[in-house]
Amino acid sequence: PPMFPKMSHRMFPAHDPILPIFTDDFDVERTREVFERAIANVPPAAEKRLWRRYIYLWLKYAIFEELKAKDVPRTREVLEACRKLLPHTHFTFAKFWVHFAHFEVRHDRLDSARKLLGFAIGRCPKDKSFKAYIELELQLGEVQRCRQLYQKYLEWAPSKCSAWTSFAELEASLGETERCRAIYEVATQQTALDMPEVLWKGYIDFEIDLNETERARALYRQLLERTQHVKVYLSFGAFERISGGGMEAAEGVFAEAEALFKERGLKEERLLLLEGWRDAHTEAGDADKAEQVQSRMPKRIKKKRPIVGEDGEAAGWEEFYDYVYPEEEAKAPSLKILEMAQKWKKQKTQPNGDADE
Repeated sequence: PPMFPKMSHRMFPAHDPILPIFTDDFDVERTREVFERAIANVPPAAEKRLWRRYIYLWLKYAIFEELKAKDVPRTREVLEACRKLLPHTHFTFAKFWVHFAHFEVRHDRLDSARKLLGFAIGRCPKDKSFKAYIELELQLGEVQRCRQLYQKYLEWAPSKCSAWTSFAELEASLGETERCRAIYEVATQQTALDMPEVLWKGYIDFEIDLNETERARALYRQLLERTQHVKVYLSFGAFERISGGGMEAAEGVFAEAEALFKERGLKEERLLLLEGWRDAHTEAGDADKAEQVQSRMPKRIKKKRPIVGEDGEAAGWEEFYDYVYPEEEAKAPSLKILEMAQKWKKQKTQPNGDADE
């Protein structure tokens, strides 16, 4: 297992919701009185927008007691009073729970910190609460507790790709290759993911780092069954070029992608693919093949199309750019006439043009 850093109070500093600056001769009792008057103004309704600034008053009060008045028992009383006042059935603030837990850690009450964070994720789970609890256990080197927390985290938010990736990275850092792979496998089978590209990239990079070329290639193919995004093809082509397959294998991927985009009429995706293909040949030092790919690039033509309003009536015209590929140009001779007309128009508008001579 990796070496875990020794815990210190610096790892859990008091959060700083901008503590007021006090002079050396500030009056503790008078300051407390001001804070007490301020927190007495409880928001009139259990609406989170009304409580956002109010919760900062409590946190500032607690920080004042801990750092300025140096009264630990009173700090705990302030935080407990705030905990009882928060309308947990409607909403909560992860910032409060994390601050309270870190306060307990700073004062050597680890069990209390765990209970607070456990209550937070049990009663009102939030990303920040889970992350803070996992970070605490990780600093303590409690790997098994981290695993249990990640499992609860993912039961609550199975679509959270950052949680899946962090869990897998933890296992990878411990040298648990099969555990890491199993986590990625379960993650990629989820029906809804918030950032699938991050998850798949993490899984593929994991296999590449292990020099598992065939596994990485299989993952690319598995991903392409789900999405034919141009970036996936470009990444796959780059992988083939540097993984031992060489430029020949990369060309196979690029050619497959171009045929797909051409068949589906995805002109912009095809252009991006060709640009990546050309650049790959350029980086490989093959200028002739780069020129061959360049010859398949489209021409950009400005066109107009009608705009239809919400009422279904014509609302004028808008300009847009279309891409005409060489095979399309050969089938439409009129495009040559249009190109010549545009060239003539451009010459006519030039200050020193000779179109009128």
